[in-house]
Amino acid sequence: MAAKVKLKKDLKDFIKEWKDKPGNLIVVLHRVQEIYGYIPRDVAHEVSRELEVPLAKIFGVATFYHFFKLVKPGAYQISVCMGTACYLKGGEDLLEELKNLLGIEEGETTDDGRFSVESVRCIGCCGLAPAIVINGKVFGKVVKDDLPEILAQYTREEVSP
Repeated sequence: MAAKVKLKKDLKDFIKEWKDKPGNLIVVLHRVQEIYGYIPRDVAHEVSRELEVPLAKIFGVATFYHFFKLVKPGAYQISVCMGTACYLKGGEDLLEELKNLLGIEEGETTDDGRFSVESVRCIGCCGLAPAIVINGKVFGKVVKDDLPEILAQYTREEVSP
């Protein structure tokens, strides 16, 4: 059995505030992900205990909604737009090239914890298609040959564990 994790005070207070409200599980899971960047298994166990909700229900919700992550994302989260304009202008090719360059599949994180990659429905930058976003910074009109230099911008920086 895994060691019991102690929830951060602000999260515990938030859970207490939401415990008896309808729709509390999704709201609490959003807060967990906001704090940790994903939903760690040990934290999910404690949320289950605090909300008196079966762990299976927590993971059922977390796996049903695409927004929730169960694996710690990389320090640099790359989102490849797959909205209609981006898809038609090569978004899928960008995703495949990123997977190839990083040596990971969609939803995975590089071994060094630096990058993770995912596809997203639309980022609202259709005029910049195809586009990718790295930690909120938009790169537009991207072609496969641009990707090594874009990634290089993030490999020169130190990443905390």
